[in-house]
Amino acid sequence: MRDTSIEMEQRFRSMILTRSGEDRLKMGCSMHETAQALVIASLKEKAPHLTREDLRRALFLRFYGGEFDKKTSEKILATLTKAG
Repeated sequence: MRDTSIEMEQRFRSMILTRSGEDRLKMGCSMHETAQALVIASLKEKAPHLTREDLRRALFLRFYGGEFDKKTSEKILATLTKAG
């Protein structure tokens, strides 16, 4: 779905690129932190009694679950369980 004109996309990109690398990094980190907070709130609403380990695994699956093959995902999930 494209709801933004090409001209506006180019203008936005140009505006972002005028910022320093540090500012762009801070913006990205802030956006990730906000997205993570929204996902955590959603997970807790659906399952209020999630343990810290369950939450870590659910966050991984929500953000990165489709990025890895099953074997790799299982290995990461096992590591997250041990790290908790």
